[in-house]
Amino acid sequence: MSIHHDSSSHVKLSPARLEAFSDNVMAVIITITILSLKIPSAPVLASLQGVFPIFLVYLISFQTVGTYWNNHHHLMLITDHVSTSIMWINLYLLFCLSFIPVVTEWLGGNFSAHLPTALYAFVLLMCSIAYTLLQWQVIKHSQNKEDLIAEFREKPKGIASLIFYTLAVIMAFFFPIISDILVVLVSVMWFIPDRRLEKFILINR
Repeated sequence: MSIHHDSSSHVKLSPARLEAFSDNVMAVIITITILSLKIPSAPVLASLQGVFPIFLVYLISFQTVGTYWNNHHHLMLITDHVSTSIMWINLYLLFCLSFIPVVTEWLGGNFSAHLPTALYAFVLLMCSIAYTLLQWQVIKHSQNKEDLIAEFREKPKGIASLIFYTLAVIMAFFFPIISDILVVLVSVMWFIPDRRLEKFILINR
């Protein structure tokens, strides 16, 4: 008696499960990042001055993780198939994001110092690279590959982010304030949610 195996019956990781796992990790990252804010010991307004620098860095970090969470959600909506490469690159993205609480606290406690500024920008650069790789892997396995490529070429915000973060890492060793400005510019650029995938999803429903 022969036993036939139907390849379609194999259990596969669904985009929804991958998204749920990623959502939980990003939620933990945001929770840990807020712990970098220390409560002032003195109950006076002047005591907040020491907290203000790390609060500014926390705002950027929170907005950055929130942006990845938002864009990751839309990316999973267009994911037709979760390949092994998508799984590993998604883990790489989460790995990079997990360093944000560490560099947030270090830069907040040493604002405008060369090395903390460079490391903060470097972590953000690695996150951007990881998301770009994930995005292109999703497009590679999509049935609407050409349409998606055309949609991303219309507004290359991701490429601009990579360029700004790279410049921010370099400038941190010479003029940390310029590095800070470049990081803030990327944050402002992504403050308005990326509508490209949302637009694509609505059109192709």
